[in-house]
Amino acid sequence: MPKYVIEREIPGAGSLPAETLTAISQKSCGVLTAMGPQIQWLHSYVTDDKIYCVYIAPDKESVLEHAAKGGFPANSVSEVKAIIDPTTAEA
Repeated sequence: MPKYVIEREIPGAGSLPAETLTAISQKSCGVLTAMGPQIQWLHSYVTDDKIYCVYIAPDKESVLEHAAKGGFPANSVSEVKAIIDPTTAEA
């Protein structure tokens, strides 16, 4: 199943208190449970003004549906075409 990276513009995201991040996570998980197992949240990276989320989903539309139902921004959704890391250099 395809993997997607979602860019969410959230001013001050890096300064959000732990309780707010917990609430955001809980909301996301609730929406995912209602949508069914075909879409999965793997993890997110919180930066100063953005949150980058990694999902496994059947299509981009499912990712956008999750964002809409959760009230989350989804400023860009990109399908991951490959994953590289330092071991890629060893090929």
